[in-house]
Amino acid sequence: MKKVTLKLTALVMLLGGSISESFAQDKINVVTSAVPFLRITPDARSGGMGDVGIATAPDANSSFANIARTPFGTSKGGVAINYTPWLRDLAVNDVFLASLGGFYKIDDQSAISASLRYFKLGSIQFTDASGNDLQQYNPREMAVDLGYSRKLSNKFGLGIAIRYINSNLASGNFGGQNYKAGSSVAGDLHLYHHGVKENGQGLNWGVTLSNLGSKISYSSDATQKDYIPANLGIGVAYTKVFDEANKITFALDLNKLLVPTPPTLSNGANPAADSADLRKYRDQGVASSWIKSFGDATGHLNEEIQEINIAVGAEYWYNNQFGFRAGYFYENPQKGNRKYFTVGAGVKYSVAALNFSYIFPTGSGTTRIPLSNTYRFGLVFDMPEK
Repeated sequence: MKKVTLKLTALVMLLGGSISESFAQDKINVVTSAVPFLRITPDARSGGMGDVGIATAPDANSSFANIARTPFGTSKGGVAINYTPWLRDLAVNDVFLASLGGFYKIDDQSAISASLRYFKLGSIQFTDASGNDLQQYNPREMAVDLGYSRKLSNKFGLGIAIRYINSNLASGNFGGQNYKAGSSVAGDLHLYHHGVKENGQGLNWGVTLSNLGSKISYSSDATQKDYIPANLGIGVAYTKVFDEANKITFALDLNKLLVPTPPTLSNGANPAADSADLRKYRDQGVASSWIKSFGDATGHLNEEIQEINIAVGAEYWYNNQFGFRAGYFYENPQKGNRKYFTVGAGVKYSVAALNFSYIFPTGSGTTRIPLSNTYRFGLVFDMPEK
């Protein structure tokens, strides 16, 4: 299996974009990276709100989006468990994302958090160039986080986290290339502004820098290292409290990968130039690539704007026991074409909450989004303050 095939398959499988139409138009220029499972929202609550989560109310799932909001929560600690069967709309039954996250407040000013994400990609049959079976493999990926967050004031919070990433997509020799599991270490920096009043009404906002780390390699070839999905996220959330029993939150997240835009190739017309462009693309330093990602697209500012993903969502709570959610996620057709509506619901009882989300079917035929009919399930357990 060629490396480019391995990466493209992982991108489509993990993110579920509908890119066939864009390929047909020969306009697609998706910003790719290794370990794209880190871009999947594991939280069932956020999943019901179009994948927002940077500035929403803190809970045990904060470690997946913005740990800086954790010290502002009303619980002493909490644990969240989420499970997502992946790509079931394609009749795939052995692919899933599972996650475990939690936090504990050391005192009223600071908290520690941790999380685990595990992605299983099922069973894949490898073949040679003639289509002959070689071997079956069970690719899997995981990420383990440890974070610390602290209030800088009554309104501002700062969080930092370190992450170990392991990606085992293939092992063995394919097409003359030896493949192995890849690993990387990355860090997050999160900022949160807590603007709600004592009654819960007000505006929150946050800024996150995620997956700032080393490249990852799946072979012994030093020239074949891939970028991990470093990301800049900006989010706002406004909560309106009508009375003691009714409140609603509206949220917006903007995300942009801090990964270089791939060069536009000549489709074989000028292989020497293509090779030079790819080598230049791969040889960029990690830190410099984060900065260059804001202005390296061939389409200049217009294409850079296309690389921003937009998520909007709303959450209504009745009596702090029954929650109903809806949202929409948008990605430009030339950058992956993920566009879908979501709904969700939540039920709280005592110290436990059950969350559920669903992605509506979108498109048909070759343009159908593979994420159609995706479900997420989540359990949250709180440790009340004494």
